[in-house]
Amino acid sequence: MAPSWFQILIVIVLLVLLFGRGKISDLMGDVAKGIKSFKKGMSEDETAADEDKSKTIEHQASETVESPTKETSGAKKAS
Repeated sequence: MAPSWFQILIVIVLLVLLFGRGKISDLMGDVAKGIKSFKKGMSEDETAADEDKSKTIEHQASETVESPTKETSGAKKAS
């Protein structure tokens, strides 16, 4: 069952009486600052992720290393 407009109005009046207009507006201002800070942090995170994607690492081998060859069992018997 959804609340009617009259019930919502009563709740708003009670909140204003309990907390006062000043505290409610301060609270809403703090909530707005928090949301703004969150959005700013998310946009900074996305730009940092975009910068990381554009970096490439190039590696060029300075010299090649050959692995030692194994002697076969037939070569050991011949000696």
